[in-house]
Amino acid sequence: MFTGLVEELGRVTALESSGDGIRLQVAAEFVIDDIEMGASIAINGVCLTVVAFDEGHFSIDAVPETMERSNLGSLVLGSTVNLERSVRAVDRLGGHIVQGHVDATTTITKIEAYDDGSWRYHFALDADTAPYVVEKGSITIDGISLTIASLDDDEFSIAVIPHTAEVTTLGSRQVNDLVNLEVDVLAKYVERQLRLMGQVN
Repeated sequence: MFTGLVEELGRVTALESSGDGIRLQVAAEFVIDDIEMGASIAINGVCLTVVAFDEGHFSIDAVPETMERSNLGSLVLGSTVNLERSVRAVDRLGGHIVQGHVDATTTITKIEAYDDGSWRYHFALDADTAPYVVEKGSITIDGISLTIASLDDDEFSIAVIPHTAEVTTLGSRQVNDLVNLEVDVLAKYVERQLRLMGQVN
């Protein structure tokens, strides 16, 4: 489990094909302080398992399911990624409950800059994801816990403060970039219960 509070920006230093998947090596400093084999680290919001590490790097394997569901397949050497270690039971839950199980990808449709140094990012919203998205609710974008500022039938937006833009990949994102989405898992459980009780189709 994660909180969606990005701990640091990592950099892709090696990419190796492994069948339909990839082995990805990432350079990092902070998240590898207490690294061990089998540890969980979220890369752009995707929960992945450490399969190798040395001083300054760790590696993960992304299987075909992960490649199909996320934007990991668009990474290249030198790509910057958001990194977060799994939460410890004694940590403050500053964001929201993030599983690291990406539901879908979407694109940035518009970026607006404001005089106070903040931004408004707009994202496309498809029919499959829309039922789990509510105004002022939580959503995870590339592993970042964010609050939905506005919502339409086919689009939602988030407000981004300067600090978030500085310490995550959002600051370098552009219109049409592909991002990972994870909706709030609580919404999926509610829908499942209602469906079993015959209250939704």
